[in-house]
Amino acid sequence: MEQLIENKLIKADKTFSEWRKVPFGERQKLIAKAAEILKNNSEKFGRIITTEMNKPISESIAEVEKCALMMHYYADADNILKPEKVESEFSYSEVHYVPKGVILGVMPWNFPFWQVLRFAVPAILAGNTVVLKHASICFGSGNAIVEVLLEAGFPEGVFQNLEVGHKAVKEILEHDAVKGVSLTGSGKAGGEVASIAGLNIKKSLLELGGSDAFIIFDDADLDEAAKAGVKSRLQNCGQTCTAAKRFIIDEKIEDEFLPKFIEEYKTYEVGDPFNKETKLAGMARPDLADELEAQFNRALENGAEIIIPLERISENEFKPGLIRVQEGNPILKEELFGPLGMIMIAKSDEEALQMANDIPFGLSNSVWTKKADRQLFFIENLESGTVNINRMTSSDPRFPFGGSKASGYGTELSLLALKEFVTARTIVGN
Repeated sequence: MEQLIENKLIKADKTFSEWRKVPFGERQKLIAKAAEILKNNSEKFGRIITTEMNKPISESIAEVEKCALMMHYYADADNILKPEKVESEFSYSEVHYVPKGVILGVMPWNFPFWQVLRFAVPAILAGNTVVLKHASICFGSGNAIVEVLLEAGFPEGVFQNLEVGHKAVKEILEHDAVKGVSLTGSGKAGGEVASIAGLNIKKSLLELGGSDAFIIFDDADLDEAAKAGVKSRLQNCGQTCTAAKRFIIDEKIEDEFLPKFIEEYKTYEVGDPFNKETKLAGMARPDLADELEAQFNRALENGAEIIIPLERISENEFKPGLIRVQEGNPILKEELFGPLGMIMIAKSDEEALQMANDIPFGLSNSVWTKKADRQLFFIENLESGTVNINRMTSSDPRFPFGGSKASGYGTELSLLALKEFVTARTIVGN
């Protein structure tokens, strides 16, 4: 291990011994200060995001502002980590929530501020310290977050950015100072990191891929569903785990809904990412565009039909594509991480449910219907961490976020996230 990385891990561990003693309310004050710095400089930090991974500047600014909103949520949160009294015959009868120590964050490029802070803020508020292994194209974002937290008054070792490649993760996670890991990324990366953590008996939290269903029925507001569905598929150039990827349409409204959807889909045209009017820019890297194009071709080879062709116009830019896919196409078992959507037609509620659930993933689904009994049917039977009713998927600091099946395990956001990297210590006796 490089001496610089070794020194940062040692520093994080030493800082933890003091940070864990800082009162919860004092930690919250620092988080509030950091939130204000982000909010007041959202365009500055947004430009870093757009420069690194091509996100339209309006979306980058919104990402920074959402981080500030989330941090204010935790800055104002009730302290659910206070010792809890348990009724018993003993004079000592309590549960204490003890922070674990140094937590490694392995984070992706698609939301380079949000993904990092969504994990780091509750971990730090709980009394842990954090070291970040960011995506290699987003080191600038990682360093900017360090600067924000230092400016807010956090001790130097509470949050550190490690400018290392993915091959360094194993050695870092195996280091004695590191007590847990949170990863947002692909299933392959999640499996590898969870395996290392498991072998070393360390806590892991995984937020992995998704292939979310967006299900539209005959009693839905079709105009609203079309607009929300396209936005959910194409925002961030489709590079979102919780993006709507499979549009399951009630056969009774296919002829009415699909033209509305296609018309809205075609309004997303590639533009300059630094223009605030741009809704769609290029993908983050050319190799990611190569992969999406290969998936498109495989889908066609296995019987998918083109509705709108996926047209590549530069090394990392596409005119968004839309394909009709039948059950059994292997592409349904993959995640399409880019501007390509899939249409499926369902003959019944039961068939729509079967289509939605018949994939390895279980992150977040969206159901568009006004009927209460139909809403309840899908709420009770969809196999996903989140079910949205008449809205597109978007994470909210107030609500738990996490997946099921191959989409990962553990909880981010909400007060529940404060307990992910703590040990519930029992104190009992006379």
